[in-house]
Amino acid sequence: MSAVPTDNNVRELAAKTVLITGATSGLGLAMARALAQAGATVAVTGRSGDRAREIAAGLPNAIGIELEVRDESSVAHAVGEAWSKLGGIDMLVNNAGIGMRTVNPRFLEEPQPFWKVTPAGFRDVVETKLTGCFLMAREITPLMLEHGGGRIVNISMNQQTMVRRGFVPYGPSGAAVEALSRVIAADLAGSSVTVNILLPGGRGTLTRMVPDDAPAEARARLLDPAVVGPPIVWLASRQATGTHNARITATEFKSWLRERDNATA
Repeated sequence: MSAVPTDNNVRELAAKTVLITGATSGLGLAMARALAQAGATVAVTGRSGDRAREIAAGLPNAIGIELEVRDESSVAHAVGEAWSKLGGIDMLVNNAGIGMRTVNPRFLEEPQPFWKVTPAGFRDVVETKLTGCFLMAREITPLMLEHGGGRIVNISMNQQTMVRRGFVPYGPSGAAVEALSRVIAADLAGSSVTVNILLPGGRGTLTRMVPDDAPAEARARLLDPAVVGPPIVWLASRQATGTHNARITATEFKSWLRERDNATA
């Protein structure tokens, strides 16, 4: 089974609809582009509605919607708008997040101990990543269950990043998302809605999360956000039917897929 989108993927995904949070840059944009190019209709969302619509205009089969994932009313409005315009939502991708530079612009060179992180900065990161996942899943799951099913993909991070020195609150927010994902998956076990975790697999995939003056060595280790394209397209496809409570690392996707296929052969 190929990890790369095929013509069959393109034809199949033409009937799929996907909502992605934090989709105006970085990983979110890379996933939106991959899914749209594979034929899916994508709702690109972001805090700036103008920016979301601008990005969507540059993609095939995409719409832009303003969304503040930390706010219940914004979540309800955005999900309702996407559901109406797309005729339903087959997959939710919880990607919205804020990087370490918002609480410590020089976090790579000068790690900041947790007691120097402001409460406001802590809440901003955690509420965007964790509370945002919760509010989005809480809003969309009942709709998916009522209309025959769907898929939820939560974007996470390496376990090393979760516990790395100086990475409060970014690391703990990722760990919390994984715990939330496992509980949601347990709650939905045996239902028509699947939940899976996807992570890039390398440190610092999003260039906007790394300071412009970061050491060249650190920037050289950045992954291309496009690495998440093949696994997110696969997760939207028929081939992923029944896949539930899995943790997929994009850089290891091909080997993960081979092992999965061998185990089920």
